[in-house]
Amino acid sequence: MPVRPSRRAIGTAAATTAVAVPLAAAYRFALEYRRRAGFPARRPPLTTPADEGLAFEPLEIPSPAGPLPAWFVPARDGASGPAVVLVHGWESNRARMLPDAGFLHAAGFHTLMFDVRGHGENQPETLPISGGEFAADTTAAVAAVRGRAEVTAVGILGHSMGAVGSVLAAAAGAGAAAGAGVGGEPAVGAVVATAIPAHPRLLTRRTFELAGLPIPGPVAHPLAWLTLRVYLHPRGHRPARVNALRAVRRYAGPILVIHGSDDEVVPVRHAELLVRSARTRRGRDVRLLVIDGGRHRWLYESAIYRERVAAFFAEHLGGPYPPAEAAARAAAVAVVRPPDTEGPLDALTEAASPSHDEGGDDA
Repeated sequence: MPVRPSRRAIGTAAATTAVAVPLAAAYRFALEYRRRAGFPARRPPLTTPADEGLAFEPLEIPSPAGPLPAWFVPARDGASGPAVVLVHGWESNRARMLPDAGFLHAAGFHTLMFDVRGHGENQPETLPISGGEFAADTTAAVAAVRGRAEVTAVGILGHSMGAVGSVLAAAAGAGAAAGAGVGGEPAVGAVVATAIPAHPRLLTRRTFELAGLPIPGPVAHPLAWLTLRVYLHPRGHRPARVNALRAVRRYAGPILVIHGSDDEVVPVRHAELLVRSARTRRGRDVRLLVIDGGRHRWLYESAIYRERVAAFFAEHLGGPYPPAEAAARAAAVAVVRPPDTEGPLDALTEAASPSHDEGGDDA
């Protein structure tokens, strides 16, 4: 005669099923999110510095991912002076940093632009890309430019996910032993972070919204927590290691955070959070510039942006022009958007639902 299960056993089984089914669905969602959002659409550069009237040296940067295609643009006929490493964002490429290179060149700075792994002219990656990979490739770029005879100091300007990589690399000393760089100075003398996603979990939640997913807040928070960990797992990253809010506290150098007031991808709250975190470390220069009406991209079209960036680097990297002159030179440059900046960002345009699809990330 079959044994009738007790009410407690039935209740336990029902509760287990009630928990297991949503967890399984959430895990499937996280896997699908990683598959879609972890691999950027590659957009090779359509222009070169020569199209902007800039002499340049094509080169390859040794990195953990293999050689990364890059351009070095010397300023002032290659005279000794500071250099700025320019780090593009998600689904972007080195050519999209040419407007920044143009006004920094006018302000007297050497610049280095490169394609992050899985982007631009690089081959697709087999594992998902995160801030950890942007940081590793930025570290390689800093090491490459720091080793050049004409470079006296190094700063970094990063956009969006490139800004995350810039902060992480600077906090880690950009690969320099004990943080020592050119002439015993810090490896990274100053950082400019534009349109930065400050926290990876907040960014993950934001991508749900950008993809139009109708996920209520009580569900979105734990789902983002799980999704982030599943996303990072293949490369062995932990969320804390790719968190700009934490990293910025470890970086002792000056930082300028710039954000558009109308950023449609990464809300300006991220910049405010990053600055608040940076200011917990006393004794350094931390600045916030919010561009009125600015959006996620093309902030360099603002003369205020160009002035502040050039003056900040001039002040903290040691010239070559005084900050006021550097600002004036940068503001006078007519900047033009690169020709391939209007296309949709693939991961953001694919709507999803927790049962089978997901949304991506512009940053």
